[in-house]
Amino acid sequence: MLRIALTIIQVFAAFAIMALVLLQRGKGADAGAGFGAGASGTVFGARGARTALSRATAVFAAVFMLNSLALTYMGTRQVVEKPKTLLDEAAAPAPGATAPAPTSGTGAAPVAPTPAPAAGQAAPPAVETPQSGAPAPATGAPSPTPAQ
Repeated sequence: MLRIALTIIQVFAAFAIMALVLLQRGKGADAGAGFGAGASGTVFGARGARTALSRATAVFAAVFMLNSLALTYMGTRQVVEKPKTLLDEAAAPAPGATAPAPTSGTGAAPVAPTPAPAAGQAAPPAVETPQSGAPAPATGAPSPTPAQ
């Protein structure tokens, strides 16, 4: 909540500084008096506007600088947490990840169910899963069938 309040003050101070700088007369304004710019000094008085606007600019500049320091301090300050190691991060489950399904303890990979054969076709031969951990034979090659 404090950070939001300081940010609002920072934006307000920035806009105030811009407006005050644009309202002030520049050092070369006296040279433009011959072209009609001399009337701008009569709104606030000959000397009063320059001192009031420059003081207000200095005040808003100080507020801006102190506020910038406060926001910087709040942005770099972090809550002290217990240091994490790579092992701690590896042990933590990733967000959205699910735990693997338990296996039956045989060490074999789960086998996807095969679709039922269409009408008029013979069922494909069953493939046995080796228990020794050796890879299963390729199923893409036709298996030999006994002669009838």
